[in-house]
Amino acid sequence: MYEKLKNQYEQGFVTKDTLKTWVKINALKRGRGITKAQYKEITGETYTA
Repeated sequence: MYEKLKNQYEQGFVTKDTLKTWVKINALKRGRGITKAQYKEITGETYTA
């Protein structure tokens, strides 16, 4: 999921808000989304809810 979202973000298909949603999904169902650390790797910004 991480690689797919990273590529989509780099191409402009996914927004930061969408990535934040995937962090929330990961908190509810581990392994289904991305972690806060992965969010930072993709966007270069620290995750804030």
